[in-house]
Amino acid sequence: MSLNDALGLARTKNLDLIEIAPNATPPVCRIVDYGKFMYEESKRSKEVQSKRSGGKMKEIQISPAIDPHDLGVKLNQAIQFLCDDMKVRVKLRFRGRQRAHKDIGFQVMNTFVRDIAAYGQADSPPKMLGERDLNVTISPLPKSKRGPAPRALRGQLGGEDAKPTVEDTV
Repeated sequence: MSLNDALGLARTKNLDLIEIAPNATPPVCRIVDYGKFMYEESKRSKEVQSKRSGGKMKEIQISPAIDPHDLGVKLNQAIQFLCDDMKVRVKLRFRGRQRAHKDIGFQVMNTFVRDIAAYGQADSPPKMLGERDLNVTISPLPKSKRGPAPRALRGQLGGEDAKPTVEDTV
């Protein structure tokens, strides 16, 4: 259809003529309401952006005087977030006299980063933000290089969610 015919057809329907693929031979156009087209396009771009892995971040807070079991729980939460393709910000807050012993906080943070290395890597070494906070951001590794997800291991490890087997009942 010629350009003049397409414009005339769009005017009779009180719609707009939009060029969809300008590089195609011949160029591809559509007759649509321009406002509605732009609204749908923005919705589509927001949906694509929300599916990206870099768009989501979770934060985990720990302290320098954390119990080893509590640190393990926080570590499992962080692993779960990384397996769901989310970034994790680990925040260690010093309170009161803990500020005099920042080396203990750095040890706890470095242990955390070392233990989570199979699932994610630190974007930079742990840094102090202000006087109180020690932060590190951990990005997930690609799925091919990442360790197995904890959900898949629950039955094999005999955790709380594991179902009893015949050998357990005998």
